[in-house]
Amino acid sequence: MRKPNIGLSVEQRQGVVELLNHDLADAYLVLIKTKKYHWDVVGPQFRSLHKLWEEQYEALTENIDALAERVRTLGGYPIGTAKGFLEYASIKEHAGDVPTAYGMVANLLDDHEQVIRNLRDHVDQTSEEFGDEGTSDFLTGLMEQHEEIAWMLRSFIEGESIVPAAADKAGSDLRVTAQVN
Repeated sequence: MRKPNIGLSVEQRQGVVELLNHDLADAYLVLIKTKKYHWDVVGPQFRSLHKLWEEQYEALTENIDALAERVRTLGGYPIGTAKGFLEYASIKEHAGDVPTAYGMVANLLDDHEQVIRNLRDHVDQTSEEFGDEGTSDFLTGLMEQHEEIAWMLRSFIEGESIVPAAADKAGSDLRVTAQVN
């Protein structure tokens, strides 16, 4: 295959591809968690959270495809295995954990805020270290989408309480461990 001749050296493109693969891994883990919570949510907020997370995982799916295509545009190869995603991601799984609706929202908010911090750093690195303004602009757009998702999740938490009154009074842990077969 002919190498891209786009004004970036091989080293610059490799550095950017590495950052993009980290962003791709994080996006994929957030997608998985969003899908899982979409399936598992229960309680009075079921319908609103179920619909919200459907909208969010659809947007995340588009972003994942765009990230992988950006990697290919730069002459690299996107990671595409579960093992690779887990190795590259800064987002952590909560295997076997089925939180309350509040815990789900809080977990996703934490994850999106982590992604935002990473993207903010990668915007700077792609521009300043690697001279790739195109990828910097691309990542800025992704960051803005995650900021909007985080705002929606934060607004949900700050609205009417979604913690059962008994759990709130007891100050109990908001997570319920599920049996995983």
